[in-house]
Amino acid sequence: MFSVQFITSSILLGVGLAMDAFSVSLADGLAEPNMKRSRMSLIAGTFAFFQFFMPMLGWFCVHNLVAYFKAFERFVPWIALILLLYIGGKMLIESILNIRRGREGEEIAVEKVTLLALLIQGIATSIDALSVGFAIVEYNWIMALICGLIIAVVTFIICTIGLHIGKLFGLKLANKAGILGGCILIFIGIEIFIS
Repeated sequence: MFSVQFITSSILLGVGLAMDAFSVSLADGLAEPNMKRSRMSLIAGTFAFFQFFMPMLGWFCVHNLVAYFKAFERFVPWIALILLLYIGGKMLIESILNIRRGREGEEIAVEKVTLLALLIQGIATSIDALSVGFAIVEYNWIMALICGLIIAVVTFIICTIGLHIGKLFGLKLANKAGILGGCILIFIGIEIFIS
């Protein structure tokens, strides 16, 4: 049941699905270079949860609600685009305003990713993972669950790496990091929409 091929394909699915979450983690690390480990775990854990939940929801829909899911599927790229444009645009505008404040001698506040923004990021980067439910349709519920857990673990690891890299460069780029982070989020939204 749990062959090497099953585990390998689950890991590869996790890597493929985690790339958008990795980029957003990178942007979050850039925006908040002094982030504590507990916060990093919360962010990576949120992405991991949604990357686990969405394929499971897709698998459930395929087995129970196929007609409804098919009707919703065409809106997935639009939803991801709108959510990431909103978060990325907000980050971009706040960073530009912070640079302007810095030039005028005002104190610059580091904008932390809010819980709402984090949930939106988690949904936006994982919504395309609903379609993975179609790829694992032949799995029974235990295999689908194990596959989802493997995807979650891989996502957690990759997002943690992204956060570390973002923090490293965020400290070096100072207040310009938010602009880069916002641009990354906007680019990911457009990329999901186009693909």
